Amino acid sequence: HVSPAQHETRGTISDAADFDPTADAETLYNAMKGIGSDKEAILDLVTARSNAQRQEIIGAYKCSFGKDLIEDLKYELTGKFERLIVSLMRTPAYLDAKEIHDAVKGVGTNERCLIEILASRDNKQTQDMVAAYKDAYGRDMEEDIITDTSGHFKKMLVVLIQGTRDESGVVDADLVQQDAQDLYEAGEAQWGTDEAKFIMILGNRSVTHLRMVFDEYEKVAEMSIEDSIKNELSGDFERLMLAVVQCIRSVPMFFAKRLYKAMKGLGTADNTLIRIMISRSEIDMLDIRECFRLRYEKSLYNMIKDDTSGDYKRTLLNLCGGDDDLAGEFFPEAAQIAYKMWELSAMTKVQLRPTIRPASDFDPAADAQALRKAMKGFGTDEDTIIDIVTQRSNAQRQEIRQTFKSLLGRNLMKDLKSELSKNLERLIIGLMMTPAEFDAKMMKKAIEGAGTDEHALIEILVTRSNEEIQAMNSECYIKKVIYTNFSSFFGQGAREEGQADLERADADAQELANACNGESDDMEMKFMSILCTRSFPHLRRVFQEFVRHTNKDIEQIIKKEMSGDVKHAFYAIVRSVKNQPSYFADRLYKAIKGLGTDDRALIRIMVSRSEIDLFNIRKEFKEAHDVSLHEFIQVETMIVSPSPCLLTLFCAYVLFSSLCFWTFFRVAFDSHSEHATAHSSSAAVVGYGNL
Repeated sequence: HVSPAQHETRGTISDAADFDPTADAETLYNAMKGIGSDKEAILDLVTARSNAQRQEIIGAYKCSFGKDLIEDLKYELTGKFERLIVSLMRTPAYLDAKEIHDAVKGVGTNERCLIEILASRDNKQTQDMVAAYKDAYGRDMEEDIITDTSGHFKKMLVVLIQGTRDESGVVDADLVQQDAQDLYEAGEAQWGTDEAKFIMILGNRSVTHLRMVFDEYEKVAEMSIEDSIKNELSGDFERLMLAVVQCIRSVPMFFAKRLYKAMKGLGTADNTLIRIMISRSEIDMLDIRECFRLRYEKSLYNMIKDDTSGDYKRTLLNLCGGDDDLAGEFFPEAAQIAYKMWELSAMTKVQLRPTIRPASDFDPAADAQALRKAMKGFGTDEDTIIDIVTQRSNAQRQEIRQTFKSLLGRNLMKDLKSELSKNLERLIIGLMMTPAEFDAKMMKKAIEGAGTDEHALIEILVTRSNEEIQAMNSECYIKKVIYTNFSSFFGQGAREEGQADLERADADAQELANACNGESDDMEMKFMSILCTRSFPHLRRVFQEFVRHTNKDIEQIIKKEMSGDVKHAFYAIVRSVKNQPSYFADRLYKAIKGLGTDDRALIRIMVSRSEIDLFNIRKEFKEAHDVSLHEFIQVETMIVSPSPCLLTLFCAYVLFSSLCFWTFFRVAFDSHSEHATAHSSSAAVVGYGNL
């Protein structure tokens, strides 16, 4: 790894050749003279000059015309385009100073802006920004930030403002081990957290040193430093420390994530977009573009193109500098990042955390009697059904099913189907099935009727263990479905198990690399023979070595060279190998966003993962989309107010658990009646609230 200061600049904007500031000043003056303004001439000129050259143009403009260029631009231009062009005319230090000032002035604080700037700047950039702030506003930046923030968040910001991080590049191996141990003992190894230790080490040690500390920490703690920070810290302080770690690992990847979050979903965070595109255009925009392509499904260029319009879009695209969607190879920085990402994935031991656990003091006979009473007579007591089903583990629910039959001589599943309807019925019945029954039913639903839900089939077959697939295959009808549609992709639950064989992983990576140069059919068969049979730990090492052999991204190769179900299946395998909770978080996002909700996918994932890794999925969802699963569903789906009795029940569950509880409202929506809708919602909500 090399820091931006240690290699040539990777910007998209550089000094223009044959530069004449007086001629440029005259061009800008003529573009703004008379009625209207020639916006294209302005943006083309400004984005074709470096910041240092723009400062010369400002001076020449004043000398030639006796006017302030920035004031004239403000007068002639409007909206986001004006903000973008005017920001381009400021020096980097004064632009940063203005952004910090805007973040702390007035009511409220833009903590995310403070985090982004102060976590990503080197010592000189920070010191220049502090001086520019004093010059522009006659105030001390540190004092203003102290006044506007609090707690450990404030303390870490103050440390970063000093601009005194060690930049010597000298690494003491003994100190690396000591720092890793100190961080472990300050967090994971004790009850509570010694935040001061995190602040001291992460705020002062050199980039090179901290990268080695993070590697050593994974050996000591058996988890990444990021996961420990998420476990130990919270709020703005957690976000700040994660940003510092991300910038230590890779500043370009940090900004790629920030840009994605600024543009995804409805609306655009234009201030963030403008700030990053300008501040990185002469430093590392090429690497940011490559990191963006590495992490997301489209180029930065195309995302800007789809998310913005007019002269504002043209200016941003000029700063971006090009489209990477058709590129096959990494830039050096991005190749290092890709290799390191797979290495981290291979080294990190993830502790899977469910959200439903067995109930204590479990009495299946009492539960069976309570369920029978809830369905007996006129009407149905959905509250009781929801309460019982969502607070028992699947094994306990199976005991209830058996006891219901032996004690009452009735079939619980049939009774539930007759009493419930629509999504409430689907959800409750799904929870009452064994995992194998539920998967088999989901497989059958995926191939019923016109067309096949290939995404559902792929999701199930990619993410289930050998044992789970074999249990699901015990029903011959489902076995036939798998054989006829997907056996060539996934086999019959015969994936290898165990850890990586490093020598064999290198050979497998070379085989995949060689296959990329052959015929498409041969390529698919070779990919299939490795991706569908090797263990996940082994594949992590294979994909890591693939980067070294080819300087290419396995995901990009799959997306570019393959098509149809084969592409979707292989892509799902790679995503699941890299980070399975992240894969499910992405599936949930796609199930909910946009018009309408894929209720079947939502139910399938929430039910099947609730006793495995739903807590991890929630964390990945928040990390990827900068919003909790709770908040996202609350915004994206229809909210129906529950009855007062349900509100009381909800409050009790919220006090009991730390989890959000509106998660399944859209799943639970039932158009028959307001009463049914409220109870459908409560089933999903209560179930998620106790996960």
